[in-house]
Amino acid sequence: MAVTAIRKDLDARTLGIDAEFEATPERVWQLWADPRQLERWWGPPMWPATFTTHSLTPGGEMNYHMTGPDGEKAHGWWEIVSVEPPNRISFRDGFGNPDGTRNTKLPVTEAEVVIKAIGGGKTRMSVTSVYSTREALEEVLAMGMEEGLTAAVGQIDGILAEVPA
Repeated sequence: MAVTAIRKDLDARTLGIDAEFEATPERVWQLWADPRQLERWWGPPMWPATFTTHSLTPGGEMNYHMTGPDGEKAHGWWEIVSVEPPNRISFRDGFGNPDGTRNTKLPVTEAEVVIKAIGGGKTRMSVTSVYSTREALEEVLAMGMEEGLTAAVGQIDGILAEVPA
């Protein structure tokens, strides 16, 4: 099933994705809680992620880099705001510099993940990012964020089929 909708609203400064999975909310939660599972999908297929810090607790930090086909690394970071297992995570999401430090020139977003059972043994996961300005959203869209997010989430069905809870 995977991706069911992309939500883009320039006026509201939001970019979101909805996906449905043949799994329980607890199982979908593990895709975020286990850094090794998160690495398997948090980047588009040609840009796999490596999490160097993974603290999924309020006030925690998560740092990662994605490695491109030519070895180029793109760094990112999250500041965890709130965690409600297995249904909700909110975090600040930003880009990193080549040395892994925070890039203050690229947009930071307020992101929220909502995971909920929808019946029939299925779970919906919605990820919504709110940007500070329309221009910030337009900048990440021009970088390919919509396509990258769609490709990344599209990998989850395979992980759910392979990795036990």
